[in-house]
Amino acid sequence: MIQEQFKAVSLSFLNTPITIRELFSFDEFGVKRILLLLKEQFDLQEAIFISTCNRTELYYVSEIDLNESIINFFIQNTDVGKQGDVKQYFVKYNQSLASISYLFEVSVGLHSQVVGDLQMIGQVKDAYQWSADVNMAGAFVHRLMHTIFYANKKIVQQTNFRDGAASISYAATELIDDILLADKNKNILLVGTGEIGEDVAKNLLNFGYSNITICNRTIENAQLVAQKLQFSSKSVLPIDLLWSHIAYFDVIVSAVQVSEPFFTLEKLKDIKIMSHKYFIDLSMPRSIAPSIENLAGIDVYNLEDLTKKTNQALERRLAAIPQVKEILKETLLEFTSWVKETEVSPTIHRIKSVLETIRTEEISRYNKQLSENELKVVETITKNMVQKLIKLPVVQLKAACKRGDADNLIEILNELFDLENQKEIK
Repeated sequence: MIQEQFKAVSLSFLNTPITIRELFSFDEFGVKRILLLLKEQFDLQEAIFISTCNRTELYYVSEIDLNESIINFFIQNTDVGKQGDVKQYFVKYNQSLASISYLFEVSVGLHSQVVGDLQMIGQVKDAYQWSADVNMAGAFVHRLMHTIFYANKKIVQQTNFRDGAASISYAATELIDDILLADKNKNILLVGTGEIGEDVAKNLLNFGYSNITICNRTIENAQLVAQKLQFSSKSVLPIDLLWSHIAYFDVIVSAVQVSEPFFTLEKLKDIKIMSHKYFIDLSMPRSIAPSIENLAGIDVYNLEDLTKKTNQALERRLAAIPQVKEILKETLLEFTSWVKETEVSPTIHRIKSVLETIRTEEISRYNKQLSENELKVVETITKNMVQKLIKLPVVQLKAACKRGDADNLIEILNELFDLENQKEIK
């Protein structure tokens, strides 16, 4: 039965170091290639493959437990080199309800590094689209994903689970949006291209900012990030041109790793400040000297300011988790009820076929004895009788689904109507 066929394999940040996770990270082309290989090798017809920087997870429909074989498949199709035993990092979900519930929770951000991660539902939607692109999203996956999207919509509308910024990079982006009054034409300089700097660049793009320039001590790293984010070559500023161009920018975000401040009063005091400037320090130790705020037209924000913002948001999100789980519980119940009803649909169809066969055979015996008008009346009466006769078994089957004992009733109905030996009328 299909409700017992949904399974999952997971590799996530919860128990896997980044050196292992990055080996199993795939872009859109890689995801689709893997899905097609899985279809060919294991005859999978329905699957969702989620691949992000924090997780690589395959959810699939199969009567057979393929988890161990799929893990071996991933390892064989990945250059693990001398990483040792990577199998230990994979988590297997063999039970359907557990797999479905886990996908619900992953999709809405309950298992993200940043609780309630806004990007997660978008990444799941991408995975769904890529699955559909290679014809691996059937009726079960379509219904499952739309149920998840419906649950996510309710969470957004009815809880505080997505309120505010719960990561430093997102908090920095929100701060920029606030101080610039959402003016997307302002010029932003990002100094430092580590993980947090790259995340800020991504968030700024998502917020609609396009005048972003990247500067890094190693220009090759800046060019690599610019290429990844599809920036133009003009968006990279060599470090030796930083001080001669800094007056051009409205916001300067510093995410460099230094032992002492990189932006100092001494370096900035002779620069002509033509418009108000905002310096945002994302470094620890601090890379922007607080004293530069003594210069006219400069404001400085640091990690302490952003941490207050994220802590408040995180508290609201954590407080909303019980509400989130209740919404997921309700929608999961609706989905499992639908799945169970799909299991009884063939039985209902066969009963209808049996009754329709009896009806048409009986009418055919009296065709010659009835006028055209009488035959129409008999057709209407007998069809109504069949509809009323089928109504009770259908109601009872659906009720049995909710109780979880539909199998017993299906068996009784099979024997009562001799369904296995009856020909269906389509």
